[in-house]
Order: sequence, then structure tokens, then C-alpha cells
Amino acid sequence: MPKIQKITHPDCLELVYSGTDYFSRLEQIIQNAKYEIHLQFYIFENDATGTKIIEKLKEAAARRVKVYLLLDGFGSYSFPKELVEELTESGVHFRFFSPFFSANSFYIGRRLHHKVVVADAHVLMIGGINIANKYDGASGKEPWLDYAVQIDDLAIAKKLQLLCRDLFFKKRYFFKKKIESVLMTQQETVVSIIQNDWLKSKNEIYDAYINSFAAAKKEIVIVGSYFLPGRRMNNAIKKAAKNKVKVKLILAGISDVTLSKRATYHIYAALLDNNIELYEWNKTVLHGKAAVVDGCWTTIGSFNLNNLSSYGSLEMNVEIKSTVFSSTYLGHLNEIISKCQRITPESLKKRNNISSSFINWLSYWTARLILNIVTYFPQNRFKKFY
Repeated sequence: MPKIQKITHPDCLELVYSGTDYFSRLEQIIQNAKYEIHLQFYIFENDATGTKIIEKLKEAAARRVKVYLLLDGFGSYSFPKELVEELTESGVHFRFFSPFFSANSFYIGRRLHHKVVVADAHVLMIGGINIANKYDGASGKEPWLDYAVQIDDLAIAKKLQLLCRDLFFKKRYFFKKKIESVLMTQQETVVSIIQNDWLKSKNEIYDAYINSFAAAKKEIVIVGSYFLPGRRMNNAIKKAAKNKVKVKLILAGISDVTLSKRATYHIYAALLDNNIELYEWNKTVLHGKAAVVDGCWTTIGSFNLNNLSSYGSLEMNVEIKSTVFSSTYLGHLNEIISKCQRITPESLKKRNNISSSFINWLSYWTARLILNIVTYFPQNRFKKFY
């Protein structure tokens, strides 16, 4: 992995990298919490990394800090019942979001895809990093490539903490709440926490991507871990390229979801035909979800450019309008690109044969079918339950 460069502002806005950088910050946030902390994650594994965080949470609860842990019922399905009981007995408030099997529903599509931490209505981290060894790096292995943003700002953190509290306690008006943008004047930076929950008419992340792509003048760089955009998003990317905007996609050469990777392979040729540059990261699993537009707009978070994030899951991103932050992050992404394998029409032709092309085609349509089923089919039946 390229050397980590600290990207920070005087206003306490920092880029966070997967691995030690993220988890040392997380432990510090928990240790420093004085009265209330919320953690909301899609995946929380009972491994060495998860155990460390669990111990920190129990220590916080012992200090009479109100600790709220909300995990997705599908993504964290393997989280042990014994550990839930242990956490509850230690004073940690625990809940599964939309348990996979329940009396109300069997609905895969609408998941809590957040990776959010907020403490004492003051400091927060939002990104794409789950709690597991693979994001931390274990046994000498490099962590999956991913990012988060840490913000130390009362105006944003207070509103996010209230929102997390409402979601934990199933307050219906949670879904109507928005977090207003905050101007960090020292760097002329505007920071927004944006959400996506299409079922509840929250399309802030989706709209931010579409609008930023439409307004792009020079360059779009996308980090896409499970890249399978829907028609409107796909058209927005291609239209930008046709308008002479340089579009670069950093995609997964190694993926934890083979079907998704194969499905993305199927659209390589169409992307290349539109003069879109493709780069595969083959050092580790790529799990990041981010974009930089014209060196002045950045978004980082849990939102994937596919229909599941657009129309199914609850997602949360940070949107940063800042030339300083964006240009520095872009420098890091260019270093990532320099270590990627570039996909060209010639290299793609050498890679593809009749067999692989058929597998890619089949994977694409299978993935589309699965996404449509889990995203759209059960929504009317189960939309009242979470």
C-alpha cells in the first residue's frame, strides 16, 4: 500500500486509512468517551480486532458511558448470541437492525450499511470500514483498501448523535431528519453528512453523485469496490466522459465477492468504448467507496455505485467541498493508480475468451437479477419494519 499521507485541516477534518490508522483512532475515541457513544456497523466480526473493540466498549460502559451498538442483522448474522448477552450484562445497549429472521420479515435488501462512530456529540468517524481483521490487517497481511473521515466538530457531531440515537430507538421521525452542512471557514471547506435510504425518500448521496458528475469540467476519479451502476448513474458517468471530462475508475482486481467482480468485467468494454480509464487494484481487496471531482469535491463513505446502495440499504457518506482536502486526497489516489494494472482494449482482448466472456455475461445478469429481487421485490410488504 502507498505511504500514508496525513490529510488534515485546522478545523479537525481528517482522512482516515484502513488498518492501524482507523482502529487506533477508534480505540482512542472509545477510551476518551465521557458520556455517550454510538457505533453502527454492517459487519462486526468476533475475531481479534472485534474482541479488542468489544473490550474497549465494556470498559467505557464500566465508566458509566452510555454505549449503543447497532449492527445489521444480515451483515453481522454470525455475531454470537453469547457475546450479545455478555455485552448487555456489562451495560452496553445492543440491537440488531432488521434481524435476518424475524416475525416481521425476511428481507435481505434493506440493510444498515453504515460504518459510523460518534462520541460525546463532538467527534465522529464515517467511512466504509467495518470491524474485522481484514480491515485492520492481521498476521502480517495488508488491510483491505478503504477509507473513512474523522471530524471533530460540535455542530455536525451533535446532530449525528441525535440521529444515531433515534435510529437505535426506532424513532419514526429519524427518517425525516437531515444534517445541515457546516462551513469550516479556515479552509473555506463545506462539510456535509449525507444519507441514502430510498425507501424513506432520502436520496442525498445518490443525488450528490449525479449532480457532481453532471457539473464536472475536468476530471472524475472514482474508487468503486462493487461497481455495477444503474442506468441513470451509468449514463451520468458516460455523459461526463463524452463532455471531455477525464474519468478514471479504480476497481477491484481482488474482490471478496467473485460474482460482483465478474459482473463488473462484463461492462469493461462499454466503459472503454466511452474513453473511461480503468485501473485494477491487485495488492489487496479493494473495499473503498469514494470519488473526487475536479479536485474540489470529495465524498467518502459506505455508498457503493450499484442499485443495492442506491435503492436498498441505509447508507451514510461525508461530502467535502474543499480544494485543499480534495487535491491532497487526489494525490493519494494517483499514487494508488500508479500501483494499479491499467485495463486497455488490448489487454482486455487478451484476457477475454469465449468461456470467460460467457461467465462474465452470466455473472452480470445474475447479479442484476439478485440486486433487483433483494432491492425492489419485498419493499411494499416490509417497508414498515426495520
